Amino acid sequence: MAHNQPIRLTGGTGSPYTQKMVALLRYRRIPYAINWGMPAEACEAMGVEKPRPTFEPTFFFEEAGHTTAVCDSTPIIRRLEKTYADRSVLPADPALAFIDYLLEDFADEWCTKYMFHYRWHATLDADNAGTLLPLSMNVSMPSDARQQFKDWVKDRQISRLYVVGSNDTTAAVIDASYRRFLAAMEKHLGKQPYLLGNRPAAGDFGLFGQLSQLVGFDPTPRAIAHDVSPRTVAWVSLMHDQSGLEPTEQDWVSIADQPSTLRGLLQEVGRMYAPAQLANAQAVEAGEKTWDAVIDGAPWTQQTFPYQAKCLRWTNEHYRALGESDRARVNALLEGTGVETMLSLD
Repeated sequence: MAHNQPIRLTGGTGSPYTQKMVALLRYRRIPYAINWGMPAEACEAMGVEKPRPTFEPTFFFEEAGHTTAVCDSTPIIRRLEKTYADRSVLPADPALAFIDYLLEDFADEWCTKYMFHYRWHATLDADNAGTLLPLSMNVSMPSDARQQFKDWVKDRQISRLYVVGSNDTTAAVIDASYRRFLAAMEKHLGKQPYLLGNRPAAGDFGLFGQLSQLVGFDPTPRAIAHDVSPRTVAWVSLMHDQSGLEPTEQDWVSIADQPSTLRGLLQEVGRMYAPAQLANAQAVEAGEKTWDAVIDGAPWTQQTFPYQAKCLRWTNEHYRALGESDRARVNALLEGTGVETMLSLD
């Protein structure tokens, strides 16, 4: 693809991963053209084979006259790094890059539980989402069609809350985790403007994607964020467009010089995400369709996700690929956070 040609993608304004990637493209000053809509329909209209599974956003990459539809934000970010050299979101230091990878994975796979839970668990939020999501696809949608779409999307998404482990028992656990996460963000943003220093990394965009919905779309988590972390609320607005930032390599803060507040975020990763990942991976290996665990002192049940087992494997592959001295620096930062329980050299 020529660098002067915009990258095409399709996604929704209510999709955290679409918001993640559009903000990243803005920051990296990569030309893009987004169609707000359904990726499956876009693939059909273009005569392009749909990815399996198909979800938002879907990128359409052109190479040698052939168009390929691709999903999954994390590998797409790495693909873009190979094509566009400037304004990288991946630290050059392997140890710092691993911490960034870990935080991006936490954002994509755990913080999305906050988003999905708050959006569909309470009547107020579900009605808000059911009303606005259809209009985000077509603001001129006729009222009768809008009501049908609203009823369909609400019924479908509410019925899928069990998939991410959201239910009346775990609601308090998810809420407590979200509040701790916001409190940790409040402290950390008081020390530096981005997760790993004075320029955003991939993990920043991962968290921004989820928070764009939690702070900017859904009523209940928005109110909580304003109460617990005004810095996070302001950060979300700033992260929307960082195209004016002029980053330098010196803007990354080394692991040794990171403020202690970074450990506060990592402790939430270890407290919630690590045990969930381990239980899910064990269920995948055993061929079980659901798994049960005790997370943060409460029973947790949810559908098994083979993809999240892959995420755990990929995280460990990145960890094992670190050189001995880099791994030692990572270990020193992670010691006692609980994250180390999900890492192995085997």
